[in-house]
Amino acid sequence: AHSPHPKPGGKPSESSEVQQRKELCHWPCSCPPAPACSPGVSLVKDGCGCCKVCAKQSGETCNEADICDPHKGLYCDYSEDEPRYETGVCAYLVAVGCELNGVYYLNGQTFQPNPLYKCLCVSGAIGCTPVFIPKPAASPRTRDTGRKKSGQSACGPGQHKQLQSANYRLMSVYRNLPLVLKKKCLVQATPWTPCSRTCGIGISTRVTNENSKCEMKKEKRLCFIQPCLTNILKTIKIPKGKTCQPTFQLPTAEKLFFSGCSSTQSYKLTFCGVCLDKRCCIPSKSKVITIQFECPSEGFFKWKMMWITSCVCQRICSDPGDIFSELKIF
Repeated sequence: AHSPHPKPGGKPSESSEVQQRKELCHWPCSCPPAPACSPGVSLVKDGCGCCKVCAKQSGETCNEADICDPHKGLYCDYSEDEPRYETGVCAYLVAVGCELNGVYYLNGQTFQPNPLYKCLCVSGAIGCTPVFIPKPAASPRTRDTGRKKSGQSACGPGQHKQLQSANYRLMSVYRNLPLVLKKKCLVQATPWTPCSRTCGIGISTRVTNENSKCEMKKEKRLCFIQPCLTNILKTIKIPKGKTCQPTFQLPTAEKLFFSGCSSTQSYKLTFCGVCLDKRCCIPSKSKVITIQFECPSEGFFKWKMMWITSCVCQRICSDPGDIFSELKIF
């Protein structure tokens, strides 16, 4: 027997399914204490706008109340729950990937390039969290052997509070991008990476959509922090009473050499200097110029290049491209 046809003016059969959706939001709000989220998981307000919850991560189920982590570019995909569209799965929005030390990672991909940190690629930015989370040390009173180790004091409420509040202090996981509106394009750009070489001409990169199609693309520029000199202290004169000379220039303008080609013009560049103590000097202010190179029997090509205008000397020195040197655990 065939099922009876719907009456004229009647609602479609799917309407009964829609009406069976659970009511996940209830007002007025009644919230439990805010939970403690795992490292790298955002603490956000639920989809009802009521309570603080740990945001759902990639591959986890989501719904109207349990929202996906907005800080990681996640959204709730309801496509597999037709026709109710009540329960979905957190998925990444299509976006630009990341590159670290010559390895390319897809948007949303997790990886561990360092034993201490687990990283995630989100829209061209890399965020890292520590792998090992220290557990609070056991109280000296939990194992009372009748003796105290030398230097061990009795535990008090202050000590318990200090142990419970021990956590990680990291650099901001995802850096804020400077936003500028140009020709109906919201221009975004990540910071330039450190120069790939500490001496000689290297390359630094960034991801930006500042182009005619407003598409996120990798952009490269040349950088020249210091010339490769055998004894740089013979070239740089440090003033008496000082330990550092932040910047210096070579006596004469010289042509630049890159990939077997030479610049068509000579330049008198400003370089970052040196210190007699353990400090290092890095660029603090710069601009971008365009340099034309001429290759033997191969024609010409142009490159953008960082033109250093000033440098600063500091005690935090890191290898080029080592993002983990900026992460600190306290």
